[in-house]
Amino acid sequence: MRTRSDPLANAPCALKCYTSLRAGAPSLRHLLTGPIALAIFATANVATPAAAQTRTAVSVAAPWHVNTYEPSQDGYIFQRMQIGETLVEVCDEGALCPGLSTGWTASADGLEWRFDVRQGVLFHDGGRMDAETVAASLRRAAGRPGILSSVPVTAITTDRSAVVIRLETPYAALPAALANYGAMILAPTSFDAEGAAVAFVGTGPFRMVGMEPPLSLAAERFDGYWGEAASVSEVRYLSSHRPETRALMIESGDADLAVNLDKAGFHRLDELDLSTVHAVAIPRTIMVKMNLARPQLAEADARRALSLAIDREGVAAGILDFPESAANQLFPPVLTGWHDAAEPPAAYDPEQARALLADLGWAPGPDGVLARGGERFSLTLRTYPNRPELPLIAAALQDQWRDIGVEVKVSVGNSSEVPGGHQDGTLDLALAARNYGLTPDPVVNAFDDFKAGGGDWGAMNWDAPAVHEALRVALAEADPEARTEAIRAVTKALQAELPVIPVAWSVLTAASAAKLEGVSMDPLERSYGLSQVRWSD
Repeated sequence: MRTRSDPLANAPCALKCYTSLRAGAPSLRHLLTGPIALAIFATANVATPAAAQTRTAVSVAAPWHVNTYEPSQDGYIFQRMQIGETLVEVCDEGALCPGLSTGWTASADGLEWRFDVRQGVLFHDGGRMDAETVAASLRRAAGRPGILSSVPVTAITTDRSAVVIRLETPYAALPAALANYGAMILAPTSFDAEGAAVAFVGTGPFRMVGMEPPLSLAAERFDGYWGEAASVSEVRYLSSHRPETRALMIESGDADLAVNLDKAGFHRLDELDLSTVHAVAIPRTIMVKMNLARPQLAEADARRALSLAIDREGVAAGILDFPESAANQLFPPVLTGWHDAAEPPAAYDPEQARALLADLGWAPGPDGVLARGGERFSLTLRTYPNRPELPLIAAALQDQWRDIGVEVKVSVGNSSEVPGGHQDGTLDLALAARNYGLTPDPVVNAFDDFKAGGGDWGAMNWDAPAVHEALRVALAEADPEARTEAIRAVTKALQAELPVIPVAWSVLTAASAAKLEGVSMDPLERSYGLSQVRWSD
């Protein structure tokens, strides 16, 4: 009997694969028609018998469109496909390690950082990377929306073979920020005279050979790569919005690696031959973002009532299929130092939820929906289908909150509607999956989410000066003890005040062709590891 281990148990490097055998599946070409299917298969890697040819290409199916060469927008795709690289990389256990920089130092006051630029690195157009090209790329990145734009940079200059970054205030998390995809180092030929991205000329083991927005891009092995050469010669990225389609692409051989599967597809592929399924805990939390300017959400006890009404264990087991992923706090176990293992399990207590709301003056109206002072406890919950579990969880929350007299209308749209609603003030609630691993140090994302004024994917209209100050200290402080104390103050306040409500911690699910060896799932979702895979005989 096969036993599935807990994907959270050995985080962040936990990985569990399951392999099984079956007879061949029908081609996906017979199951899809129309222009979208044609666009997908224009660049798809169609499986052929092993005896007929030696396979040298790998195709990845994922839910996100690739629309632009701009690193601050779609850079995560180019990073995951190992086309672009950063000065700072992430090694085992989430530790920072050299990338395009061989090392870095900071001045005693924390206001000047020096990054030694790796020598002998070529861009994909044949140009040589040096300190000047690195500095120019970073100056552009700092002027674009993204994590680097929030760093208090005053100047980016060079000193012989090093890049020197000067800051207005100390920022101990600078190396972590430079590991983000928005800070990838690109050749000057990537940009036009106005600085717009017109190509993606990076330094990674694969180089771009074509892109068909929004559905696909193609890359080939870069023989001038400074590091270990890739085993496969071609890689392709295929955007497929529906999780069932991605699962079918694995079955038919039209994709060799598919990520973000739904529960049904994951289980089906677990039973098929020529397929291996993977699950790994990642630093992403499914949570409810709330507009605290709404009278229904302004009081902490009202938010606590909504939290008490959520059956997290039911959601984790019934929808996600990973019971251990029920979230009793915002930061998951993979984020050492931010997760408190002593916190008790999240309570599910609808009766206490009703009592809290009654104490706040909310009483059932004629239709059973709570009302107070002429205001109904009726709100709209926005979510998006890129992550297939979110609409299902939204429906579950709708039912569970209805049970305590709260009316929620679910709106499934584009993920951009969440930050858009934050910015224009129209958002009531949003169910989102927030990635706290966009940089190796969670403080960068936490600061963006819970700073004064909040963030697009974090708090909204939450006034917490003590938290803002603690985040500032955690971001700037190099002393481990002071930093730990500041982080603890932040996590305690988030748990007590619930400016966002955690629901579940995410598990990244994927499937690969069984003959594709060396597949590993990155807990920080920085790379698909394509340079390390190879086809078995």
